[in-house]
Amino acid sequence: MKRIVSVQDISCFGKCSLTVALPIISVMGIETVVIPTAVLSTHTGSGFSGYTFHELTDDIPKISDHWKTLDLKFDALYTGYLGSAEQVQIVSDLFDRFGSADNFIVVDPVLGDGGSLYAGITDELVTKMRSLCCKADYIMPNMTEVSFLLGIPYTDNYDQCYVEDVLKKLAELGCPTPLLTGVHFDNDFQGAAAYDSINNKYYYSFGKSIDHTVHGTGDIFASVFTGAVTLGKSIQEALDISVKFTLDCIEATLPYFEETWYGTCFESCLGNLIDYIK
Repeated sequence: MKRIVSVQDISCFGKCSLTVALPIISVMGIETVVIPTAVLSTHTGSGFSGYTFHELTDDIPKISDHWKTLDLKFDALYTGYLGSAEQVQIVSDLFDRFGSADNFIVVDPVLGDGGSLYAGITDELVTKMRSLCCKADYIMPNMTEVSFLLGIPYTDNYDQCYVEDVLKKLAELGCPTPLLTGVHFDNDFQGAAAYDSINNKYYYSFGKSIDHTVHGTGDIFASVFTGAVTLGKSIQEALDISVKFTLDCIEATLPYFEETWYGTCFESCLGNLIDYIK
């Protein structure tokens, strides 16, 4: 059975991070192993205040040490939100211990959105995240995260040439296959792009644009993509499945948006995902 380890936080309420990654990867028929980096009462997005936050930084090396005694092997290592520069460095060490020629590494460099960094993200963390991306086989920033990783101005007004130039620059950081999420060239379609720098080939996948912002869609996309590649899907296939399922989840949420503003109704779409990976 294929096995993925996912390293990110647990938000007890609010659908994101591990509470999204664990069920999605599991329903794809892949054993999902977790390293929680922190436990929060809710996610930190808009709408919540006064949330609790318990950091688990000191536990990560202990978990890693124990796993090493068990000689555990993974088909993929996948990281999401990391809350401090120290955590990023510890995860970098984890990659060195468990990364191999027989597996691959996915880094979702969760730094910000809408042109701004998330609360608590420091310049030091951004620098460390840039180094972590160098160790990944796949990274999947949004346009905001691209601006901070590459040190370029943020823009939401771009064309295909700009996207391909940005992807090439991301590859120059050391990641052979960068992705860019939230890509749109008009108001009708949205999706993602990827660049295979080894074969100098670009990939795109789009679906109908939905004019709603829903929390946790980046985690959904990253989890599906990681699972699809683990199952042997090509870059184009993994991109198509990830975009399609993410848009399914947004669309399924719209009738219940007032009561699920904190995340998507991804649970009702899991049957679709099973069909997509067949």
